[in-house]
Parts: sequence; C-alpha cells; structure tokens
Amino acid sequence: MADPAAPAAATNGNGAGTIPAPDATGELVAAIAQAETVSADEIALYDRQIRLWGLEAQNRIRNANILLVNIKALANEIAKNLVLAGIGSITIADHELASDEDLGAQFFISEADVGKNRAQAAAPEVQKLNPRVKVHVLTNDVSKETDPAFFKPFDMVIATDLNFIALTNINSCCRIAERPFYAGGSHGMYGYIFADLGQHDFVIEREVSRKTELKAETTTRSIIGVQLKKENGKNIELVTKRELYSPLLLSNSSPLATDLQGNKRRLKKVHPLLTCLRALWEWQRQGNGNDPTHSQTELAIFTASVIDRHKELTLPPETLTADFLKGFLSNLNCELAPVTAYLGGQLAQDVINVLGKREQPIQNLMLFDGEDSSAPVYALHPIFLNDPVPSIAPMPVDAPIVLG
Repeated sequence: MADPAAPAAATNGNGAGTIPAPDATGELVAAIAQAETVSADEIALYDRQIRLWGLEAQNRIRNANILLVNIKALANEIAKNLVLAGIGSITIADHELASDEDLGAQFFISEADVGKNRAQAAAPEVQKLNPRVKVHVLTNDVSKETDPAFFKPFDMVIATDLNFIALTNINSCCRIAERPFYAGGSHGMYGYIFADLGQHDFVIEREVSRKTELKAETTTRSIIGVQLKKENGKNIELVTKRELYSPLLLSNSSPLATDLQGNKRRLKKVHPLLTCLRALWEWQRQGNGNDPTHSQTELAIFTASVIDRHKELTLPPETLTADFLKGFLSNLNCELAPVTAYLGGQLAQDVINVLGKREQPIQNLMLFDGEDSSAPVYALHPIFLNDPVPSIAPMPVDAPIVLG
C-alpha cells in the first residue's frame, strides 16, 4: 500500500477538488457525496432504462461508486456505458502516461494528451458524457495495492487489460473487502470478461407457469425465495436466486463444469481461446507478469504450455490448431475498437444488472472471438464446487423479497 504520509494525488475529472489516497485504515479521506433517491428530473432523463429495470434498481445504480483500473480502449467503453447509465461516481485509476499507441482505439484522449497521465487526460471527456456523475482520478498504481481496506469505499471494482499477477492481487483484496470484482481484457480479435462477485443474490421476474421449488439449480446457483404478485391481470413470480463465485486464481486452474466433462460432443465445441488464455495467464504468473516474446525459444515453450493446458481440460487435440495459436499470439496486446466496444458493452451491462440485482450475471468467464463472433461462457470452479449439488437452507416461500 502507498505510504499514507505521502499520498498520490487524486483529482476529479473537472478539476473541482481532490481525493487523497486512502489513509492507514483504507478509508477515503474525502467522502463522495450521494443523494438517496432518484429525483424527478432524473426519472425523466433515465425514463427508458427505468422502464427496463425499475426505479429501485436505478436508485441503486445512481448511488454506486465504481473503481475502474487501467484506462485503455476497453475501459473507455466501460466508462462510457456506466456513466451514461447514471452511476453515482466513477474513479478512474491509471499511473501510465498516454502514448501514440493509445490513440488507435481510445476515444477519451487526443494527440494533445500524449505524455500526460492517462486517467487525468481521460477524466474531462468522461465527465462531459454526464455532468451528474462524479468523476475522480487516481494516478498511483492501484494494481500493487495490498490493503483490502483501500477497496472498501467502492461498490464495484473493475480491472482491465492487466496481467494475471495484477488481476489476482486486486481480486484477492476485493475478496477480503467483500467487494464484487470484474476483470476484462482484449487481444486484437479476442477478449474476455471474468466475474467474481463472491456471493450474489438477484431477482428474476417471470410469468407463473408452474410452482417454483426452493432448490439448488447448479453447484453454484440456488433458488432461495419466491414471491407472487399481480400485474396487468397476470400472475407474476419474483424468484430470488443466489450465485456463488470463485476467484480468478482458482478458476484459472479449475476443471470444466461437470456437464461438459466426459461429453465428447460438447468438449469438441469448447473454444480453443480458453486454453490459450489460461496458458497466457500461467505464463504471466511464472514470468513476473510478462508476455511471451516472439523468440523461437519462448514460442516453443509457450506452445508446449498451451498443449498441456488443453490436455488438462481433457479437450480433443484436434480442436487446438497451429493456425489458431499463431493467430492468438499475433493478436496479443492489440486494441481493436469493434472488439472493445462489444466487450465494454457486455461488461457494463453485467455490472448494471448486478447493481440492480436483476438478471443472472456472467458465471464466471466469458470469451469473445471476433473472427466468428462467438461469445461462449464457461463456469470454472475448484473441484469442491463441482461436487454433487449441496442441500440448501431455503427461505420460506412466502417470505418478502427485499430489493434494497
């Protein structure tokens, strides 16, 4: 953790004031002012999305404090979508300086910003999207923060385009601080979204077709409550589900879900991007965060690692081709606007769903292949979460659902 006696500067996007780095207790010294309820003019402004997810959900969204780490092209898209949705405040953290390479797929910075801190350069443009949202900046390297209390003031932490060591460090701190965590990254035509929400409850609203039982649906998801209501003459069911998540460190070495294991037909459809990404993360873990170079020696070692990861997942050898591996390596650390736009939209929508406690979130790794426009989702959990479905202690069927 940074020395509290010499905090890194943190300014808001419009230059109006500063937020010091957290003190020894990890609490932000400057409080982020929040209103409790949605105002009448906000109801008019956000009318369309309120109709989609309801006033209570919008109220939770507009009071949310988001930390967004590393402001590259993917983070640009995430920030845009969250700010336009009306979140309460966003803190963008980046210690790097803007470079000519950042001008390719990012839209919050211009040539005049080259050489400036990337977060400070982006903040004024983020603020312009929605003056109601408070925009703050941190210029220290948040990925090296080791005090979980640092993350406590935030309702959600999102880290993008960082190496595996940085991601797992932030994820571990968020776990201890009991804060939801998202990771995302893009590599040219490829990308991913990872979610670790710890334990998350959400509500599904649907017409009653048959009586819903309180039970475990999967090894990670259980129905814990059901409530009925009348709406436009229809019987509507509000089903509360509880989803359990695993941290990235464990997920990267976890087997495929039990419904895939041993099913040759389904295993053939598992995307080879999963194997390559897991091999990349393992390489970064062992190599102090570095990526494989294009030297013949490192390429041979990385290829062997990919093949090993493929075997660990018990995937058919023919689904991992030399052409795909070559394409993956040639795309490393590239930014393509169409890919980051898709990933940023998906991640931001999932964050909004989680804040609003509506709809089922990503569980827990979504991949994206821009070559074939596929976006498979894989639930990767340690072996103990792949054991037979445990029994649950259900809520009474007629228990009221608390959405707040």
